[in-house]
Amino acid sequence: MQKSRNQKRIFLALAITPAFGGYLLFTLYPNLMSVYYSFLNWNGINEPQFVGLQNYITLFQDKYVWRALGHNLIYMIFVPTLVILISLLLAYLLTNKSYKGTPVYKVIFFFPNVLSSVVVALLWAFVYDGSFGLLNSLLRLAGIDIGEFYWLGDTKTALWAIIPPYVWAGVGFYVVIFMNAMITIPKSLYESAILDGAKPMTRLFQITIPLIMPIIRVGALFLVLGSLKGFEHVLILTNGGPAGSTDVIGLYMFNLAFGSEYHNYGYASAVGMFLFVVLVLAKLLTDKYMANRSVEY
Repeated sequence: MQKSRNQKRIFLALAITPAFGGYLLFTLYPNLMSVYYSFLNWNGINEPQFVGLQNYITLFQDKYVWRALGHNLIYMIFVPTLVILISLLLAYLLTNKSYKGTPVYKVIFFFPNVLSSVVVALLWAFVYDGSFGLLNSLLRLAGIDIGEFYWLGDTKTALWAIIPPYVWAGVGFYVVIFMNAMITIPKSLYESAILDGAKPMTRLFQITIPLIMPIIRVGALFLVLGSLKGFEHVLILTNGGPAGSTDVIGLYMFNLAFGSEYHNYGYASAVGMFLFVVLVLAKLLTDKYMANRSVEY
Protein backbone atom coordinates (compact mmCIF):
# COMPACT_ATOMS: atom_id res chain seq x y z
CA MET A 1 0.00 0.00 0.00
CA GLN A 2 2.80 2.41 0.92
CA LYS A 3 4.62 1.58 -2.32
CA SER A 4 1.47 2.29 -4.32
CA ARG A 5 1.07 5.68 -2.62
CA ASN A 6 4.68 6.58 -3.33
CA GLN A 7 4.27 5.64 -6.97
CA LYS A 8 1.16 7.78 -7.18
CA ARG A 9 2.97 10.75 -5.65
CA ILE A 10 5.91 10.32 -8.02
CA PHE A 11 3.55 10.15 -10.99
CA LEU A 12 1.69 13.30 -9.89
CA ALA A 13 4.98 15.12 -9.33
CA LEU A 14 6.27 14.17 -12.78
CA ALA A 15 2.96 15.15 -14.38
CA ILE A 16 2.55 18.49 -12.61
CA THR A 17 6.12 19.75 -12.30
CA PRO A 18 6.76 20.64 -15.99
CA ALA A 19 3.53 22.63 -16.34
CA PHE A 20 3.85 24.28 -12.93
CA GLY A 21 7.53 25.02 -13.54
CA GLY A 22 6.71 26.61 -16.88
CA TYR A 23 4.01 28.73 -15.22
CA LEU A 24 6.43 29.90 -12.53
CA LEU A 25 9.21 30.65 -15.01
CA PHE A 26 7.31 32.22 -17.90
CA THR A 27 4.21 33.73 -16.25
CA LEU A 28 4.45 34.33 -12.52
CA TYR A 29 8.12 35.38 -12.37
CA PRO A 30 7.86 37.97 -15.23
CA ASN A 31 4.71 39.41 -13.67
CA LEU A 32 6.38 39.77 -10.28
CA MET A 33 9.42 41.36 -11.92
CA SER A 34 7.12 43.82 -13.70
CA VAL A 35 5.94 45.04 -10.30
CA TYR A 36 9.57 45.62 -9.32
CA TYR A 37 10.47 47.28 -12.64
CA SER A 38 7.54 49.69 -12.28
CA PHE A 39 9.44 51.45 -9.48
CA LEU A 40 12.56 51.90 -11.62
CA ASN A 41 13.84 54.22 -14.32
CA TRP A 42 15.51 51.70 -16.59
CA ASN A 43 16.09 51.35 -20.33
CA GLY A 44 17.17 47.72 -20.15
CA ILE A 45 20.89 48.50 -20.56
CA ASN A 46 22.06 51.13 -18.11
CA GLU A 47 22.03 50.76 -14.35
CA PRO A 48 18.43 50.98 -13.09
CA GLN A 49 17.49 53.87 -10.84
CA PHE A 50 14.88 53.49 -8.13
CA VAL A 51 12.28 56.28 -8.51
CA GLY A 52 9.55 55.04 -6.18
CA LEU A 53 6.05 56.05 -7.26
CA GLN A 54 7.24 58.57 -9.86
CA ASN A 55 6.25 56.30 -12.77
CA TYR A 56 2.72 56.04 -11.40
CA ILE A 57 2.50 59.80 -10.87
CA THR A 58 3.63 60.33 -14.47
CA LEU A 59 1.10 57.73 -15.63
CA PHE A 60 -1.89 59.53 -14.12
CA GLN A 61 -0.70 62.77 -15.73
CA ASP A 62 -0.08 61.13 -19.12
CA LYS A 63 -2.86 62.14 -21.52
CA TYR A 64 -1.86 59.41 -23.96
CA VAL A 65 -2.64 56.72 -21.39
CA TRP A 66 -6.17 58.02 -20.93
CA ARG A 67 -6.66 58.44 -24.65
CA ALA A 68 -5.60 54.83 -25.20
CA LEU A 69 -7.85 53.65 -22.37
CA GLY A 70 -10.79 55.47 -23.99
CA HIS A 71 -10.18 53.53 -27.21
CA ASN A 72 -10.03 50.30 -25.21
CA LEU A 73 -13.38 51.10 -23.63
CA ILE A 74 -14.93 51.63 -27.06
CA TYR A 75 -13.66 48.22 -28.16
CA MET A 76 -14.82 46.70 -24.87
CA ILE A 77 -18.37 47.93 -25.50
CA PHE A 78 -18.77 47.16 -29.19
CA VAL A 79 -16.67 44.04 -29.83
CA PRO A 80 -18.17 41.73 -27.16
CA THR A 81 -21.70 43.00 -27.87
CA LEU A 82 -21.47 42.41 -31.62
CA VAL A 83 -19.70 39.06 -31.30
CA ILE A 84 -22.21 37.70 -28.78
CA LEU A 85 -25.29 38.92 -30.70
CA ILE A 86 -24.11 37.69 -34.11
CA SER A 87 -22.87 34.38 -32.70
CA LEU A 88 -26.13 33.75 -30.85
CA LEU A 89 -28.23 34.48 -33.92
CA LEU A 90 -26.13 32.30 -36.24
CA ALA A 91 -25.92 29.46 -33.73
CA TYR A 92 -29.67 29.55 -33.16
CA LEU A 93 -30.42 29.47 -36.88
CA LEU A 94 -27.98 26.64 -37.57
CA THR A 95 -29.26 24.62 -34.62
CA ASN A 96 -33.01 25.04 -35.07
CA LYS A 97 -33.53 25.51 -38.82
CA SER A 98 -31.95 22.18 -39.83
CA TYR A 99 -30.02 23.52 -42.80
CA LYS A 100 -28.50 20.80 -44.99
CA GLY A 101 -25.12 22.53 -45.05
CA THR A 102 -24.86 23.15 -41.30
CA PRO A 103 -21.49 21.30 -40.91
CA VAL A 104 -20.11 23.29 -43.84
CA TYR A 105 -21.33 26.56 -42.34
CA LYS A 106 -19.68 25.69 -39.04
CA VAL A 107 -16.35 25.19 -40.82
CA ILE A 108 -16.76 28.45 -42.76
CA PHE A 109 -17.62 30.46 -39.64
CA PHE A 110 -14.77 28.87 -37.68
CA PHE A 111 -12.20 29.44 -40.44
CA PRO A 112 -10.99 32.89 -39.18
CA ASN A 113 -10.01 31.26 -35.88
CA VAL A 114 -7.58 29.00 -37.72
CA LEU A 115 -5.75 32.05 -39.04
CA SER A 116 -3.23 33.92 -36.95
CA SER A 117 -3.86 37.50 -35.84
CA VAL A 118 -1.24 38.67 -38.33
CA VAL A 119 -3.01 37.04 -41.27
CA VAL A 120 -6.40 38.37 -40.19
CA ALA A 121 -5.00 41.90 -39.87
CA LEU A 122 -3.31 41.73 -43.28
CA LEU A 123 -6.53 40.50 -44.90
CA TRP A 124 -8.46 43.44 -43.47
CA ALA A 125 -5.70 45.85 -44.45
CA PHE A 126 -6.38 44.73 -48.02
CA VAL A 127 -10.14 45.17 -47.50
CA TYR A 128 -9.64 48.77 -46.33
CA ASP A 129 -7.02 49.73 -48.92
CA GLY A 130 -7.89 52.91 -50.77
CA SER A 131 -6.54 51.98 -54.20
CA PHE A 132 -7.66 48.37 -54.66
CA GLY A 133 -9.48 47.51 -51.44
CA LEU A 134 -12.54 45.27 -51.39
CA LEU A 135 -14.68 47.71 -49.39
CA ASN A 136 -14.25 50.61 -51.81
CA SER A 137 -14.90 48.27 -54.74
CA LEU A 138 -18.17 47.07 -53.21
CA LEU A 139 -19.24 50.64 -52.55
CA ARG A 140 -18.55 51.55 -56.20
CA LEU A 141 -20.66 48.58 -57.31
CA ALA A 142 -23.45 49.95 -55.12
CA GLY A 143 -23.14 53.35 -56.80
CA ILE A 144 -21.20 55.03 -54.00
CA ASP A 145 -17.90 56.38 -55.26
CA ILE A 146 -15.67 57.77 -52.51
CA GLY A 147 -12.51 57.75 -54.61
CA GLU A 148 -9.39 56.23 -53.10
CA PHE A 149 -10.40 56.84 -49.52
CA TYR A 150 -8.14 54.92 -47.13
CA TRP A 151 -10.24 53.88 -44.15
CA LEU A 152 -7.28 53.29 -41.85
CA GLY A 153 -5.64 56.58 -42.74
CA ASP A 154 -8.37 58.92 -41.55
CA THR A 155 -8.75 59.85 -37.88
CA LYS A 156 -12.56 59.79 -38.20
CA THR A 157 -12.80 56.21 -39.48
CA ALA A 158 -9.65 54.39 -38.36
CA LEU A 159 -10.85 53.63 -34.82
CA TRP A 160 -14.17 52.19 -36.02
CA ALA A 161 -12.48 50.27 -38.83
CA ILE A 162 -10.56 48.23 -36.26
CA ILE A 163 -13.79 46.76 -34.82
CA PRO A 164 -14.89 44.54 -37.79
CA PRO A 165 -11.63 42.51 -37.86
CA TYR A 166 -12.05 41.70 -34.15
CA VAL A 167 -15.69 40.73 -34.68
CA TRP A 168 -14.99 38.68 -37.82
CA ALA A 169 -12.18 36.81 -36.08
CA GLY A 170 -14.25 36.08 -32.96
CA VAL A 171 -17.70 35.15 -34.22
CA GLY A 172 -16.86 31.68 -35.56
CA PHE A 173 -15.47 30.39 -32.30
CA TYR A 174 -18.52 31.44 -30.30
CA VAL A 175 -20.91 30.12 -32.95
CA VAL A 176 -19.45 26.66 -32.36
CA ILE A 177 -19.52 27.10 -28.58
CA PHE A 178 -23.13 28.31 -28.52
CA MET A 179 -24.25 25.60 -30.97
CA ASN A 180 -22.80 22.90 -28.74
CA ALA A 181 -24.65 24.44 -25.80
CA MET A 182 -27.94 24.75 -27.68
CA ILE A 183 -28.04 21.14 -28.86
CA THR A 184 -28.13 20.02 -25.22
CA ILE A 185 -31.49 21.77 -24.68
CA PRO A 186 -34.33 19.21 -24.85
CA LYS A 187 -36.43 19.52 -28.00
CA SER A 188 -39.55 19.02 -25.89
CA LEU A 189 -39.17 22.56 -24.53
CA TYR A 190 -39.31 24.03 -28.02
CA GLU A 191 -42.19 21.74 -29.02
CA SER A 192 -44.21 22.88 -26.01
CA ALA A 193 -43.46 26.52 -26.81
CA ILE A 194 -44.52 26.03 -30.44
CA LEU A 195 -47.80 24.49 -29.29
CA ASP A 196 -48.33 27.56 -27.12
CA GLY A 197 -47.82 29.79 -30.14
CA ALA A 198 -44.33 31.10 -29.31
CA LYS A 199 -42.55 32.67 -32.29
CA PRO A 200 -38.86 31.94 -33.10
CA MET A 201 -37.57 35.13 -31.46
CA THR A 202 -39.69 34.43 -28.39
CA ARG A 203 -38.21 30.93 -28.12
CA LEU A 204 -34.73 32.38 -28.51
CA PHE A 205 -35.09 34.94 -25.71
CA GLN A 206 -37.33 32.95 -23.38
CA ILE A 207 -35.85 29.46 -23.69
CA THR A 208 -32.48 29.35 -25.43
CA ILE A 209 -30.68 32.35 -23.98
CA PRO A 210 -31.71 31.78 -20.33
CA LEU A 211 -30.63 28.13 -20.49
CA ILE A 212 -27.18 28.88 -21.93
CA MET A 213 -26.63 32.13 -20.01
CA PRO A 214 -23.68 30.74 -17.96
CA ILE A 215 -21.85 30.01 -21.23
CA ILE A 216 -22.73 33.42 -22.63
CA ARG A 217 -21.44 34.99 -19.43
CA VAL A 218 -18.07 33.24 -19.70
CA GLY A 219 -17.81 34.16 -23.37
CA ALA A 220 -18.59 37.81 -22.61
CA LEU A 221 -15.94 37.84 -19.89
CA PHE A 222 -13.25 36.52 -22.24
CA LEU A 223 -14.25 39.00 -24.93
CA VAL A 224 -14.22 41.96 -22.52
CA LEU A 225 -10.79 41.06 -21.18
CA GLY A 226 -9.48 40.37 -24.68
CA SER A 227 -10.73 43.75 -25.90
CA LEU A 228 -8.85 45.48 -23.09
CA LYS A 229 -5.50 43.72 -23.33
CA GLY A 230 -5.29 42.79 -27.02
CA PHE A 231 -3.41 44.98 -29.49
CA GLU A 232 -2.15 42.69 -32.29
CA HIS A 233 -4.64 43.87 -34.91
CA VAL A 234 -4.08 47.51 -34.04
CA LEU A 235 -0.29 47.07 -34.22
CA ILE A 236 -0.42 45.60 -37.72
CA LEU A 237 -3.25 47.69 -39.18
CA THR A 238 -2.35 51.15 -37.90
CA ASN A 239 0.34 50.93 -35.18
CA GLY A 240 -1.83 53.30 -33.18
CA GLY A 241 -2.17 55.90 -35.93
CA PRO A 242 -3.12 58.10 -37.55
CA ALA A 243 -2.13 60.67 -34.92
CA GLY A 244 -2.80 58.18 -32.12
CA SER A 245 -6.48 57.82 -33.03
CA THR A 246 -6.38 54.00 -32.65
CA ASP A 247 -3.80 53.65 -29.87
CA VAL A 248 -4.69 51.23 -27.06
CA ILE A 249 -3.13 50.54 -23.67
CA GLY A 250 -1.40 47.32 -24.69
CA LEU A 251 0.15 48.90 -27.78
CA TYR A 252 1.19 52.02 -25.87
CA MET A 253 2.92 49.83 -23.29
CA PHE A 254 4.59 47.78 -26.04
CA ASN A 255 5.92 50.87 -27.80
CA LEU A 256 7.23 52.30 -24.52
CA ALA A 257 9.27 49.17 -23.91
CA PHE A 258 10.23 48.01 -27.42
CA GLY A 259 9.42 50.91 -29.77
CA SER A 260 11.94 52.71 -31.94
CA GLU A 261 11.72 55.93 -29.92
CA TYR A 262 11.48 54.70 -26.31
CA HIS A 263 13.03 51.94 -24.22
CA ASN A 264 11.61 52.77 -20.84
CA TYR A 265 10.95 49.41 -19.21
CA GLY A 266 10.16 50.99 -15.86
CA TYR A 267 7.37 53.24 -17.12
CA ALA A 268 6.08 50.50 -19.44
CA SER A 269 5.84 48.18 -16.43
CA ALA A 270 3.85 50.82 -14.54
CA VAL A 271 1.44 51.05 -17.48
CA GLY A 272 1.21 47.25 -17.37
CA MET A 273 0.26 47.35 -13.69
CA PHE A 274 -2.37 49.96 -14.50
CA LEU A 275 -3.74 47.67 -17.22
CA PHE A 276 -3.84 44.80 -14.70
CA VAL A 277 -6.00 46.93 -12.36
CA VAL A 278 -8.31 47.82 -15.26
CA LEU A 279 -8.67 44.12 -16.15
CA VAL A 280 -9.56 43.25 -12.56
CA LEU A 281 -12.16 46.03 -12.45
CA ALA A 282 -13.61 44.86 -15.77
CA LYS A 283 -13.87 41.33 -14.41
CA LEU A 284 -15.66 42.52 -11.28
CA LEU A 285 -18.08 44.68 -13.28
CA THR A 286 -18.83 41.78 -15.61
CA ASP A 287 -19.56 39.54 -12.63
CA LYS A 288 -21.81 42.19 -11.14
CA TYR A 289 -23.91 43.00 -14.20
CA MET A 290 -23.95 39.49 -15.65
CA ALA A 291 -24.83 37.47 -12.57
CA ASN A 292 -24.42 33.71 -12.89
CA ARG A 293 -28.08 32.74 -12.75
CA SER A 294 -28.36 29.31 -14.30
CA VAL A 295 -31.80 28.01 -15.30
CA GLU A 296 -32.56 24.33 -14.88
CA TYR A 297 -35.01 22.25 -16.88
